[in-house]
Amino acid sequence: MWCLILCFFLVGDDAAPMYGEILSPNYPQLYPNDAHESWNVTVPLGYGIRLYFTHLDIEPSQDCEYDFVKILSGYQVEGILCGRKTSRVPGSPILEEFYVPYNSLTVTFQSDFSNEQRFTGFAAYYVAVDVNECTDFVEEACSHYCNNYIGGYFCSCPPEYFLQDDKKTCSVNCSGNVFTELSGEITSPNYPNMYPENSRCQYRVALEPGYRVVLNVRNGDFDVEPADSEGNCHDSLKFIAGKQHYGPYCGTRFPGPSEIKTRSNILDVIFRTDRTGQSKGWKIRYYGDPIPCVQSVTPNSILDPRKDNYIFKDYVTVTCVEGYEVVMPRGSLRTFHSMCQHNGEWSNSNLKCVPVDCGIPDPINNGRVIYSSGSEETHYKAVIHYVCEKPYYSLKTRGDGAYQCSASGRWVSKDMGTELPTCVPVCGIPSVRIQDTGRIFGGTRAEEGNFPWQVFFRDPRAGGVLISDRWVLTAAHVVDDKEKPDMYAGVINIGQQFLNQGTHLEVEDSFIHPLWMKKEDLRGRIRTDFNNDIALLRLKEPVKMSPKISPICLPEQSPEYEPQIGVLGYIAGWGRTENRVRVQRLFKARIPVVAMEKCRSVKTDIDTVDSSSFQYTDNMICAGTGQKDSCEGDSGGAYAMEDPHNDEKYYVSGLVSWGPKCGTYGLYTKVVRYVDWITETISQYEKTVASQT
Repeated sequence: MWCLILCFFLVGDDAAPMYGEILSPNYPQLYPNDAHESWNVTVPLGYGIRLYFTHLDIEPSQDCEYDFVKILSGYQVEGILCGRKTSRVPGSPILEEFYVPYNSLTVTFQSDFSNEQRFTGFAAYYVAVDVNECTDFVEEACSHYCNNYIGGYFCSCPPEYFLQDDKKTCSVNCSGNVFTELSGEITSPNYPNMYPENSRCQYRVALEPGYRVVLNVRNGDFDVEPADSEGNCHDSLKFIAGKQHYGPYCGTRFPGPSEIKTRSNILDVIFRTDRTGQSKGWKIRYYGDPIPCVQSVTPNSILDPRKDNYIFKDYVTVTCVEGYEVVMPRGSLRTFHSMCQHNGEWSNSNLKCVPVDCGIPDPINNGRVIYSSGSEETHYKAVIHYVCEKPYYSLKTRGDGAYQCSASGRWVSKDMGTELPTCVPVCGIPSVRIQDTGRIFGGTRAEEGNFPWQVFFRDPRAGGVLISDRWVLTAAHVVDDKEKPDMYAGVINIGQQFLNQGTHLEVEDSFIHPLWMKKEDLRGRIRTDFNNDIALLRLKEPVKMSPKISPICLPEQSPEYEPQIGVLGYIAGWGRTENRVRVQRLFKARIPVVAMEKCRSVKTDIDTVDSSSFQYTDNMICAGTGQKDSCEGDSGGAYAMEDPHNDEKYYVSGLVSWGPKCGTYGLYTKVVRYVDWITETISQYEKTVASQT
């Protein structure tokens, strides 16, 4: 008698049963019509299920479409049974048997609405059986070695391989290598032998910042399983450099460019293989390409050394071109150093060569600056012009008064260098033209602006003449007793209220002609020698020119400026009139030069002095009409004549000096004889002052 012996065990109270029984409804009695029932069978994980039937009595039908029992593994139908079955093996109680290599299945029984005969259904039994995963699950088995045990299996790997986290896949340890040398080679595992399947290799090239990774791949060094019919690479080589991606590549020849230039110093090499197909693999070469810098650190500069290309770590000297500089918080510089950095930028690139700025031009007295560009441009090569306040000043300079901002940062004139021009008063041009009038001695009043060079001496009462904004010319005898007289300019009325409206002049120093006979040398005698009657007064401050104040010109040392008999000139002053009255207003007259005999013939008013005892020299001019004359209080004033080259300009031909008698003829110091002394005295004094400052 056949005997079935089963051995079962359970693991814990909650574990799935290792065996069980399934019977049709009412078994072993007749099963009912319209029955539908299912049984879910589950055994522990790692086991399969053996299901066998020992009794089967179900209404037969074509394809079991009426009544049936169905066995399913998931959605897979393992079998459908109906009819009456007997054992095919003599002596065995098993009529049908099923085996599934999974730990669960479903048994479903169904009957229709009527049975014409009597059927008792089925009896089935299941038991958990060990699954040989290494043979039953080829697709899910280990990538290398599969080891079966009761209730499960485990995978293992050959030497030099490791088991991945899925516990099925064996891979080689081909990740984590970092290459830092500036050049080198990287190969696939086992190259040139077959590379391992089912692997993910990752290498990194990490060069010093300032270098870009360049790859070279030869066709003979590349053999990776070719792509499938749809162009997909199952084994592939890929490169990643920052945002740059190259690949994936596969095939028996390298499909990419022979040289790959990246923009990064970091390159990841990623090699993936699947479980099938193996080839020789690959070898790549790499090197670091220094990052280049642009040809210029800053515009308007030159680099030393000069090269066609500058690369990482190149060191240069940067020199601003002429007329440009680098402005620093303290001062400026023309040269600095720079190095090509790892990011392709120059160090110190924040230093910019900008045009030299000469700054606001130095001002000049009585003048101003005009910018050629129209705007106040003060940078390199900008041009300015100095101009003076017209019509009272004119520019004293060599050249046209133009200055250019130079590379040295200074305003420079091609004629004057860095020396500034000066604005000198325009001489000899009255703001109101002088009309031909009567005399001083009993003459007519002068208009404001007729004689802008006229200076009033209040103490002693006399006159003088401006020859510049710092110098007054007068007669020596005026300052015999007082070398620093009280003076005013710009007045024609010398009443106190009007003097207050004029310009008060303070004397800094006095210079009497060295050949003038000083008063102390007369030893109490009445002066009869007025030879060299001329003196210069230096003002403490320059006087501002205006319509009321401007100088008279000095004569030139040429024959045209020698006073000739008959030539007319103007005299003006606040001296006595024919009524012996001192006037408050400036009077004027126009008188001619006459022969010296006219002055000699006049008998003096001084009873104690013989007219013949007076000295008459060639340094004097005799002028008058016998009725028009200067008088006491007019001393030091100008005898002004029209310039022979410009009838709108006047020069000081003489200075009121002395006369034998008011209202006849007077004697005037001939200024042309003293031009050298005047200019030398002024020049020496100015040099002395300049050396002391």
